[in-house]
Amino acid sequence: MKGENALGDFLKARRGRVRPDESGAPSFGRRRVPGLRRDELARLAGVSQHYLTRLEQGKDRNPSPQVLNALANALRLDRDERAHLTALATTAPPPGVGHTAVSDAVRQLVDSWSQTPAYVRDRRFDVLAANKLAMALSPLYTPGRNLVRGMFLDPAVRTLFPDWTEIAAQSAAALRAEADPRDPATAALISSLLADSLFREVWAGYDVRPTRDEVKRFNHEVVGPLTLRRETLAVAGAEGQVIIAYQAAPGTPAAQALARLL
Repeated sequence: MKGENALGDFLKARRGRVRPDESGAPSFGRRRVPGLRRDELARLAGVSQHYLTRLEQGKDRNPSPQVLNALANALRLDRDERAHLTALATTAPPPGVGHTAVSDAVRQLVDSWSQTPAYVRDRRFDVLAANKLAMALSPLYTPGRNLVRGMFLDPAVRTLFPDWTEIAAQSAAALRAEADPRDPATAALISSLLADSLFREVWAGYDVRPTRDEVKRFNHEVVGPLTLRRETLAVAGAEGQVIIAYQAAPGTPAAQALARLL
């Protein structure tokens, strides 16, 4: 990961993903590069090509909010991608990963959900706490483990998720959206993961997608298939910490399967 020029790398990657016909930029003759050329993006965003070159090369790291908004419009960024672009352009010190310890109250809350797998993670996707049912659902949710590392490097995780390829890509996109590349531990995590060819391919796509509430499918080695809904709850007063809980609709085969894990 080129954390020292994260803004420039992001701009170049996203420029390569916008087709001229999507952006309204006129296209003449054969194109040597995919997506928009630098001069085309500069023209669409209303900035000089020289200035855009400086941004992409990391020679200028302080674009104004107006420039960021114009670039986001030209690159057709969605809300999450815009937020990520703004975060990359900030000169404020990195926020870190939040509190490394889970409060007793949050730990007791998670442990009290005897029929709901739940764990607490930070913005670097390190698991900080988990109840017994979460760890029974998967060792991936054991405190001390990193979710993204496990997703890509643990063979057992590939069999746990029928949609593993898609979920692995989502985990990388969530890490990009939520973690701060200026945090040394985050940079070290990403650097180590780049040794994995699939992570390297996915990471190069520069997708940005925070963790969302959605349905996920599991294929547990003991109780078989489960379909659970993931809920994401921010921990008040603990920057970067979230509770991830998986729920099964009452009376469903998934709820009966979870009961067998108790």
